[in-house]
Amino acid sequence: MSQCINPNCIYPNPPGTKFCQSCGNKILLDDRYLPIKFLGEGGFGRTFQAIDEKRFNTPCVIKQFLPQQAGSTALQKATELFQQEGKRLQELGKHSQIPDLFAFFPQDGRLYLVQEFIDGQNLLQELETQGKLKEAQIRNILIELLPVLQFIHDNKVIHRDIKPENIIRSTNGTLFLIDFGVSKETSGSILTKLGTITGTPGYAPPEQFRGMVYPNSDLYSLAVTCIRLLTGHFPQNDGSDPLFDTSRMQWTWQKYVSLSQELTNILVKMLQDTPVNRYQSAKDIVNVLAAAENQKNVVISTTQTPQKPVYNNTLKQTFQSNTNTNIPPTSSFIQDLGNGVFLEMIAIPGGTFMMGSPNNEAERSSDESPQHQVTVPSFFMGKYPLTQAQYQAIIGSNPSYFKGNNRPVENVSWDDAVAFCQKLSQKTGKNYQLPSEAQWEYACRAGTTTPFYFGETITTDLVNYDGNYPYRSAPKGEYRQQTTDVGSFPPNAFGLYDMHGNVWEWCADDWHKNYINAPVDGRAWNSGSNYKLMRCGSQITPAGDCRSANRAGNLHDNRSKNIGFRVRVTHLKITNS
Repeated sequence: MSQCINPNCIYPNPPGTKFCQSCGNKILLDDRYLPIKFLGEGGFGRTFQAIDEKRFNTPCVIKQFLPQQAGSTALQKATELFQQEGKRLQELGKHSQIPDLFAFFPQDGRLYLVQEFIDGQNLLQELETQGKLKEAQIRNILIELLPVLQFIHDNKVIHRDIKPENIIRSTNGTLFLIDFGVSKETSGSILTKLGTITGTPGYAPPEQFRGMVYPNSDLYSLAVTCIRLLTGHFPQNDGSDPLFDTSRMQWTWQKYVSLSQELTNILVKMLQDTPVNRYQSAKDIVNVLAAAENQKNVVISTTQTPQKPVYNNTLKQTFQSNTNTNIPPTSSFIQDLGNGVFLEMIAIPGGTFMMGSPNNEAERSSDESPQHQVTVPSFFMGKYPLTQAQYQAIIGSNPSYFKGNNRPVENVSWDDAVAFCQKLSQKTGKNYQLPSEAQWEYACRAGTTTPFYFGETITTDLVNYDGNYPYRSAPKGEYRQQTTDVGSFPPNAFGLYDMHGNVWEWCADDWHKNYINAPVDGRAWNSGSNYKLMRCGSQITPAGDCRSANRAGNLHDNRSKNIGFRVRVTHLKITNS
């Protein structure tokens, strides 16, 4: 359908109609953007889903602004302010989790923005369809959105309308922050001068309704958003609010949900009425979350067998330790890559393990022999395979075939991966490198001796591989035929994700046909060959290729949509970078 955008009409027309059959209003905007669906109305104006006829009918969103002032002078002033806001949104759109701005223009006495259309559900729709969220889901929301808020605040913009409806989870799982219609520059308002509202009652902090706003006003609104998603209750301002006792002026949300003390403390501080008593920046909360994670030390000993939760009723996983150390890891850290993108590095404690596979392991190859003891000093490993957003933040481009900010970067050669490490090292002053093969297997096993860190076998509920080719007695499963967002499956005991499947991962070593004369101290094994080593298996490989001991090789300059990498750091003195 074609959608009339006349505020007094909004008439649905047959597909492709250029002039409304009801009021005669011209429908096509800027001779290219065709509204097809009315999405909603707010203080700034109206929003429509549309297509760009000059861009292969690419989906987009049109925002129609309706200045409250009348007259040509008022319209001219509104247009000037609108153009300023367009430039601001264009800058914000550079962030991978904020919709791109395609165009902004006046037409027929009204003002229009055209932005990227994000296909997915907002968090309110997710709450209504899936029910209340769990603590782990809320933590992930905070971890994913706080860097976005830090980015907009660093660009001297305050969103002022954080709420579940303005957070969209795209079809690939990435969270997007939308609707900057009531945003404000810290140096002065823009769209607010057009007569827009100042936020949503229930979510906005007290100072916002007194005409004051600060960066941590957004943090207050984000906390209220989290509480609604946790409890299912909506914040009210009429005295009947189940989340807030107006007679005592106290939040009462904690009686509706049981959380860890750590997350409770974070939300309580974000919700302080007085801005000075809240966290002063989004990055402050990121650091608190990271510090709390660092305290959850993983201890692997020879006398205890930590139990892995059962993620599939047909598959029971047990971790079996074979390391000779019970030394916990030192502090993990988060590396700021700029533009709201962060890299999480997990501390891996040093220890000794048996590298390679035993002779009785199913589907093993001779290149996994001889099994030998290796002692690995402590180091830091990327929590996930490197993502496309992280790669682009450093290199400035994204070569991946399966696009998605939180999907692993692929289509990168060994040379590309090394170049990334070198550039990241120059930027941060830390020595980032590809992990050695021994470091990779040690980190993957996380104290286990079984073929997978899940146990004797895997299913596609646990790993992204070709489910048509299961391992041993496991049932056939899903074949996704594409990569998945990092962290979509359970981690190992070290807290590392996707060490089985999704993408092959380059290691620092050259390929060798067996382990005869291999180093036993954890260092990379190089002999000047152009044939480099890979680990992990991928989304198109059989389950057996995802085993902890499985190895593969490829030319140093080969690129494939199934090959990525992760990074490591050794001998690190952590600084506040």
